[in-house]
Amino acid sequence: QVQLVESGGGLVQAGGSLILSCAASGITFSIYTMGWSRQAPGKQRELVASITSGGNTNYADSVKGRFTISRDNAKSIVSLQMNSLTPEDTAVYYCNSGITRSGRFNINYWGQGTQVTVSS
Repeated sequence: QVQLVESGGGLVQAGGSLILSCAASGITFSIYTMGWSRQAPGKQRELVASITSGGNTNYADSVKGRFTISRDNAKSIVSLQMNSLTPEDTAVYYCNSGITRSGRFNINYWGQGTQVTVSS
């Protein structure tokens, strides 16, 4: 049974930082692409960052230069360091795992999500 368990969400002031973590189980973590998506109220779900098994990273334009995704294959953990947060980053953040094919991240699994709220 695949489980992706997020932690680290919460309330932060604009300009602040948060680190999200996702502990994965039930998958061969090291071979999967891992990522983080988010969904804000009234908006579509957005993939914000991904990291392949080889360590290649991709970011949405909205978070480039502010967010950093990393992975620890030994611990089956993927993390998202979020800096310079703005109220527009307020959303539920979901951990993802899947496969990258032809440069596209195909998400197979989702975590249950963790709320990030940025106050102005």
